[in-house]
Amino acid sequence: MSKLTHLNDKGEARMVDVTAKVVTEREARAEATISMSAKTLAMIVDGQHPKGDVLAVARIAGIMAAKRTHDLIPLCHALNLTSVKVELEPGADGMSVHIRTLCKLSGQTGVEMEALTAASIAALTVYDMCKAVDKAMVVSKLRLVEKKGGRSGHWQAST
Repeated sequence: MSKLTHLNDKGEARMVDVTAKVVTEREARAEATISMSAKTLAMIVDGQHPKGDVLAVARIAGIMAAKRTHDLIPLCHALNLTSVKVELEPGADGMSVHIRTLCKLSGQTGVEMEALTAASIAALTVYDMCKAVDKAMVVSKLRLVEKKGGRSGHWQAST
């Protein structure tokens, strides 16, 4: 097992020093699912939700969250993201929304946490907007799907 990079020799939490790392193009993809009743999904898809366009608001929230990851997760670097994409699509099961995110930059550290944060906050925004009509929604399957760039190269999750 490799050494944990966020701990110093005394076992104390620290921010990793990336000063000497080479600037490379990096990207990360993440996903999440929010399950709900068929009635709730129909309300979202048909544009009948009283709070407005749920998917558009969740998309914006995901983008904003990616840009603020360093404010939310201790020891994350503030990154100069060059692209953040958040896609929300009704699930084929008629009872879920599938969220996919992509974050990119040219930098010295990866963007996995930004992609994961975007997916989770988009899902939480759907929950927040719909909780008045469906308190039983479940956010699940949050995961990193792929990362490219940096010393560790290309990694892809198994399906």
